[in-house]
Amino acid sequence: MNRFVRSSKIRSLSLLLVALLCCVAVAPAALAAEASTDSAAPAAASTSAEQQDFIPLDLRGILRDAGPLMYAILLCSFLLVGVLLERTICLRRSRIIPKPFVTRFLEQLHEGQLDREQALKLCQDNGSPVANVFAGAVRKWGRPGVEVEQGVIDAGERATNGLRRYLRVFYGVATVGPLLGLMGTVLGMIEIFNVIAAADALGRSELLASGIAKALLNTAGGLAVAIPASIFYVFFVSRVDRLVMEIDRLAQGVVNIISAEELGARKDVASKSRRVSAAA
Repeated sequence: MNRFVRSSKIRSLSLLLVALLCCVAVAPAALAAEASTDSAAPAAASTSAEQQDFIPLDLRGILRDAGPLMYAILLCSFLLVGVLLERTICLRRSRIIPKPFVTRFLEQLHEGQLDREQALKLCQDNGSPVANVFAGAVRKWGRPGVEVEQGVIDAGERATNGLRRYLRVFYGVATVGPLLGLMGTVLGMIEIFNVIAAADALGRSELLASGIAKALLNTAGGLAVAIPASIFYVFFVSRVDRLVMEIDRLAQGVVNIISAEELGARKDVASKSRRVSAAA
């Protein structure tokens, strides 16, 4: 019995000793982890503060860090917005091909209610691009169909040039914007290499941040202007092409009414109907 009690006491003492050794072993590790956490928190705070200082979020900060080329990119963006608004207003279908005028004009021509002078006056009074193309055909009234079509082609080329006005601005901005951004990127990289060579700043991000910001901001600015410009250029070119095809289709109807061949055929039909009525 005494031996059993003695052995149990020995086991309890040994377990207590093991627990004390574990506490001694774990406590320094916990203290070290806590210390490292406490030291990492200010470091993270300082890193986030440095990032907030290095990454501008407002327009003034972007212009300051990106350098003078960002002003040129900003000017391109203003030019892009201005031309976009102008072309959106001027290339409306109701302005290029007014449906009431086209419908009334073609009906009156087909029914023979208009002569050359009246038709030309209606086209000049309307002044829309489709009316100008119709006027080019009306000026060749009564001539062979080839000559009337040539009048449509000449007037259509002038109308197409007017519809495509300022579209090259989109193409120019889409081309120049990335080049300006690339130039700013090159200047930023040159600044980085100069700082590295002068101050041995290869491991010090705060000394390299200015050049990196200039390089990245100029690249992003150039792409931010060029991508919308490319999209708008393709959109408006396709829109102009659709309008020109519609104008050509409508003008072909005018050619088929006022050409010499059509007018001669109408006269023959009218004379035959008069003979039939006279014979009856």
